[in-house]
Amino acid sequence: MDPLRQHLVNLLTRDEAHAGFDSTVKNFPRALRGTKPHGVPHSAWELLEHLRIAQWDILEFSRDPQHESPEFPTGYWPPSPEPPGDDAWDASVEKFRADHAAVVAMASDESLDLYAKIPHGSGQTYLRELLLVADHNAYHLGQLMLVRKLQE
Repeated sequence: MDPLRQHLVNLLTRDEAHAGFDSTVKNFPRALRGTKPHGVPHSAWELLEHLRIAQWDILEFSRDPQHESPEFPTGYWPPSPEPPGDDAWDASVEKFRADHAAVVAMASDESLDLYAKIPHGSGQTYLRELLLVADHNAYHLGQLMLVRKLQE
């Protein structure tokens, strides 16, 4: 694998400069998932769903010319700070992981020209979208970690 792709894969998969997804959501206390610490705008559930929705949207935009993004900003956040049911957290985690694996596969795909403009985009490249996923995930995983620490 060429060095740029390897750096992208590492950025997306390793806990180097920041905590990764799995270490952040691992054993997240059920009682804390839908609550907001004082002065914090989002619950853990809201952050998890926002991470999932945004990553899914970037992935689908990158590979599907027919994809329509959610309405901004409301379509990128769940309607409630609490998960809608006992299984919602785990389902969101699994969907995030599946889409994340597809993002990593895209970064690893040597047949994909990372510098090529996405044909149905407005100037975005595949490299830009992969970096956007990494940057967005790192930012909101930091918030998710803070929400957890403020409540423990």
